[in-house]
Amino acid sequence: MDRQTVGSANRGRLRVGVRTEGLSEVVTAAGELDHHTAELLRVPLDEALEQGRSRLVIDCSQLEFCDSTGLNVLLGARLKADAAGGGVHLAGMLPVVARVFEITGADAVFTVHDSVEDALAE
Repeated sequence: MDRQTVGSANRGRLRVGVRTEGLSEVVTAAGELDHHTAELLRVPLDEALEQGRSRLVIDCSQLEFCDSTGLNVLLGARLKADAAGGGVHLAGMLPVVARVFEITGADAVFTVHDSVEDALAE
């Protein structure tokens, strides 16, 4: 499933793709994750959890920006996934996005992998 962006003003700012790989739901976020686009990521994460897929791998290799709203979407998904016996694995973060997680301390609460392949192999 491929999701588009919300509203014409935000067209192209965030693209989200979803696929199932074994026991994991792989969600790819490409572009800018912020106040205007966060719902595009929140919806497929919530849908995966509602359908019983609690091991979420977020492919961040094309994520160019993440603000506090985007971070809160990921933290919320982590809490829900943990409660369901799963978890959220972040993969392939670019340095600019990794820095946000480092500054806020959020990198300590997520499992971070160099690549999606590494996350799926765990």
